[in-house]
Amino acid sequence: MAVRAQFENSNELGVFSRLTNSYCLVAIGGSENFYSVFESELGDVIPVVHASIAGTRIVGRLSAGNRKGLLVPSTTTDQELQHLRNSLPDSVKIQRIEERLSALGNVIACNDYVALVHPDIDRETQEIIRDVLEVEVFTQTIAGNVLVGSYCAISNQGGLVHPRTTVQDQDELSSLLQIPLVAGTINRGSDVIGAGIVVNDWTAFAGLDSTSTELSVVESIFKLHDAQPTAIVKQMRDSLVDTYS
Repeated sequence: MAVRAQFENSNELGVFSRLTNSYCLVAIGGSENFYSVFESELGDVIPVVHASIAGTRIVGRLSAGNRKGLLVPSTTTDQELQHLRNSLPDSVKIQRIEERLSALGNVIACNDYVALVHPDIDRETQEIIRDVLEVEVFTQTIAGNVLVGSYCAISNQGGLVHPRTTVQDQDELSSLLQIPLVAGTINRGSDVIGAGIVVNDWTAFAGLDSTSTELSVVESIFKLHDAQPTAIVKQMRDSLVDTYS
């Protein structure tokens, strides 16, 4: 399901966190309340890692990653890199990238199979994305915006894109990504989707300002109603209720 949270009065959760199917990065120095939201949803399933990148807390905007890998900019310190290596599962490859467009979260949108990237990203960077994240890479824009990572959020189940994305663009992106897409907003009308929400295959975290309508769109397009791991518990509960009723 989709959960609302805030990072120090900011609703831009996608700026201060990065969520995949095998790990979650959260910025250091937030309130206990912020961490407990993530811990309670994810703690038993995947590691929630408190980290900084390049000395900043905008870990969601500076990194890009999926279940198989994590990409960080060249400004990441050795100490930060070591901390990430120690904290993430061994199966996750971590790579520093020399790239002019160093806010990787703004210029790369990916799930476990496909990555959409900013048209000006270096050829070498595209190769690294392909190798580390094990995805197909496509240069793309979303509603005419080159910052693909800022204007969409995608999982392996579905995707939410900028509200001005035309039906034709949605169809094209949908066939590239092989997932259903819907145009929408987050945080009461914000079109910067990537900054307002983080999502994986079974849960999503959105800013506190998000309306119930926006969250219901999120839950339906990302198929969070019957998503794992909570679905298992629900099925058990249903079968127990059937047994005793």
